[in-house]
Amino acid sequence: MTDVKPILVEDETAVLPHRVLKPNKPGPHPTIVMIHGHLGSEDVMWIFSQTLPQDWLVVAPRAIVDEGNGRYSWHPRQQDEWPTLDAFDTAVDVLEQFIDTLPELYDADPNHIYLMGFSQGAAAAFAVAILTPEKVQGIASLVGFMPRQVDEAIETARLSDLPVFMAVGTEDDRVPLEIARECGKAVRAAGAFLEYREYETGHKLNGEGIRKLKSWWAERAEEVS
Repeated sequence: MTDVKPILVEDETAVLPHRVLKPNKPGPHPTIVMIHGHLGSEDVMWIFSQTLPQDWLVVAPRAIVDEGNGRYSWHPRQQDEWPTLDAFDTAVDVLEQFIDTLPELYDADPNHIYLMGFSQGAAAAFAVAILTPEKVQGIASLVGFMPRQVDEAIETARLSDLPVFMAVGTEDDRVPLEIARECGKAVRAAGAFLEYREYETGHKLNGEGIRKLKSWWAERAEEVS
């Protein structure tokens, strides 16, 4: 990506406040929607922009639950309780509406919309793909997880052939390794074309993970070109 800073947009027609980085060439544009995690904002995901394909449209929406002090979440988090798929119903509805505005707002290519989520944001990305699979062409899950109670998605191979990258931290104290591994199995069982990687790190990506994420996005760009 270039060194140009993403622009903050708080227009009501955009459904969600967000930051956007627009390509300098004509569209329609392959698009990445970056979905931040619990207590994040539209500002925090740009650390990963170095891994993304050149000349793609990149947008980062702000989550729907205002936690105060500039922090937001995709659903009210319950202590010591892993969210089920239906906990993301409202988030999915809003994200779906947001994605639908992108072609008109920024000349996004509706046939090439990809999601990249961090932690809770990855769970929201999986929820969008399960409930509206026609809108998503790939997911990068960064130290994230699959929501619980996705049996129907597994039985119907809801994520059939969807390219998915899962980066997991073996020392993660927020998404424990055992749960991350279970989620990886669930993603694969739902039919996804999964690339699952574990890294010796906590609730973040290390250098090795960043390099692999960049190569995974390069593969997606090659598929689109």
